[in-house]
Amino acid sequence: MGIDSYLNRVICGDCLTVMREMPDESVDLIVTSPPYNLRNTTGGGLKPGASRKWKQLDHGYSHHADCMPHEDYVGWQRECLQEMLRLLKKDGAIFYNHKWRVQAGLMQDRHDIVAGFPVRQVIIWQRAGGINFSDHFFLPTYEVIYLIAKPDFRLIPKANSVGDVWRIQQDYKNPHPAPFPVALVERIIAATDADIVLDPFTGSGTTAAVANKLGRQYIGIELSPDYCAMAEMRLQNAPKGRGRSLTERFV
Repeated sequence: MGIDSYLNRVICGDCLTVMREMPDESVDLIVTSPPYNLRNTTGGGLKPGASRKWKQLDHGYSHHADCMPHEDYVGWQRECLQEMLRLLKKDGAIFYNHKWRVQAGLMQDRHDIVAGFPVRQVIIWQRAGGINFSDHFFLPTYEVIYLIAKPDFRLIPKANSVGDVWRIQQDYKNPHPAPFPVALVERIIAATDADIVLDPFTGSGTTAAVANKLGRQYIGIELSPDYCAMAEMRLQNAPKGRGRSLTERFV
């Protein structure tokens, strides 16, 4: 099928299956954050009932246990990134949000996932706040965003004046247990002239909603019917906006 049949939809299904059906070099930008495999941990991890917000993750996400053997998880994510790269146009980029953590005394810096892909930059997302369930270490307050770019990818004029450490508060009002903040996604999309924006782990639909707000086209893929319904409702209640001048955002 041509790319038009995917546009401005939240598709309920396995992201690898759906992406493999999509045509080569058909999207401009990918903004995504996969499940982190949080329940496969040697550290403090999640404690059942620690808070109402995180209680949803006691048994993983809706329709995904988030507890794969590490090698299987790495292999899965590399397959996903390979498909994402295939879908990008020659001037496209992936903003791939993940989390570093220490496991069994070693840093999981996700090198085993992103090795061999054209990583251009690592952006630090410094979360403004958070919750620590363990008294074994200090409160973790950052995540990382890998900018994985095709050779012709460029930011719009003046966007390159923004630094690579972003202090953006988490979204505590979103019912999804691990949502993207709107401000984070808006900073990424508004820094590009991308028309078609894909999120293969769309969750509550933040990427789609922001793309819609900025007058771009979106494609969301989500395994969970529960989260798909959440995203669809959100998009129905958020009329498409024309957005501001791209350059104006960075003056």
